[in-house]
Amino acid sequence: MRLIKQNFERDGSGFVTLFPEEPEDMWHSYNLIRPKDLLRASALRRVTTESSTGSTSSHRVHTTLTIRVESLDFDPQSSQLHVLGRIAEETKFAKVGQYHTLDLELQRNFTLEKDGEEAWDSVARGIIKESCDPVKSADVWAVVMQEGLANLAVLTGARTVLRQRVEVAIPRKRGGRAGDHDKGLEKFFQTTLDTLLRQIDINESKPILLASPGFTASSFQKFILDTATRTGNKALMAQKANLVVVHSSSGHLHSLNEILQTPEVIARLKDTQYAREAKLMDDFMTLLRKDDGRAWYGPSEVEKAVEKGAVGRGGGVLLISNALFRAQDVAIRRRWIRLVDKVRDVEGGEVRTLSSEHESGKRLDGLGGIAAILTFPLDDLDDEEQETETDDNNNSNGVQTW
Repeated sequence: MRLIKQNFERDGSGFVTLFPEEPEDMWHSYNLIRPKDLLRASALRRVTTESSTGSTSSHRVHTTLTIRVESLDFDPQSSQLHVLGRIAEETKFAKVGQYHTLDLELQRNFTLEKDGEEAWDSVARGIIKESCDPVKSADVWAVVMQEGLANLAVLTGARTVLRQRVEVAIPRKRGGRAGDHDKGLEKFFQTTLDTLLRQIDINESKPILLASPGFTASSFQKFILDTATRTGNKALMAQKANLVVVHSSSGHLHSLNEILQTPEVIARLKDTQYAREAKLMDDFMTLLRKDDGRAWYGPSEVEKAVEKGAVGRGGGVLLISNALFRAQDVAIRRRWIRLVDKVRDVEGGEVRTLSSEHESGKRLDGLGGIAAILTFPLDDLDDEEQETETDDNNNSNGVQTW
């Protein structure tokens, strides 16, 4: 997704103009557009005209329409997004109040306007940031190299984005001057590593492909691990399992096409986008089976755990389905947004929004769409809810509890 223009007001209202470039952008758009939003996009509308003799004829015209959104229909198989609403701005082809369905298309701008307090909340802005930033949505990093040349690229779904190109002159090996070559190669490796570390989030676990002809890539892998050992960089050493050395015909970026077709790379990168979420769900289910009070699910139980400060720094993780943010009731949506903001901004915990279209998200939906891994155990959160309900029933029956 490409961000063309945005304007947010202090009260949370404002608009964005976006340019969807690939099918997955339609999924982001589906999670971004809400009922009551204003959506402006190109449209194909049937127009009926009447002649002077009273006969009528109809034809389709290309125009631009603005609708007040009422409902959305997303087809995950074809990645098609249809948005139904009433026309909000009159044109010569349509009157205000008439219904129209906008079919959002790839390679065509659309403008989304939200009004009202907290309309562009943290979740909505996060969707824009994630979908428009290739680094945030990165699946795989790749360093395609040969001696003296390295291309650092990020792979996101169907896109390959060149982030940085490194070129360092390396003296050739000539009689008695092998030391100059070795020093030049070390300088090249150090420059490439420094550049890579400026680009990636070293605390995230994502595959890093190292590809080259000959032994350049394997030598660079050894240089990375030796540097991590020498400097005591534990985060860099933790990337050891993510480094994948493969052969390429050259150090130029076009070699990625052949690299991504190799069986070992295909097997390694399978389903990378959701690997972290799937692992978190597995960790959650393991803790849940242990029944030690560190794993809770369900809206009420998780909210109580957050209130007690148990989903914060030191390992607290909030798992929430993006389906909860598509609630048409503004109060319900705001409830989850405030919970996310509290965990992330106040408590310092980790928040993971899982896609309801992926297996890990479906598992979470089966648990009520929300779960949490706690930093310290809490017992009987569900018993507290039952006691509250009992107290409410007793009070309604005229029974006083002391």
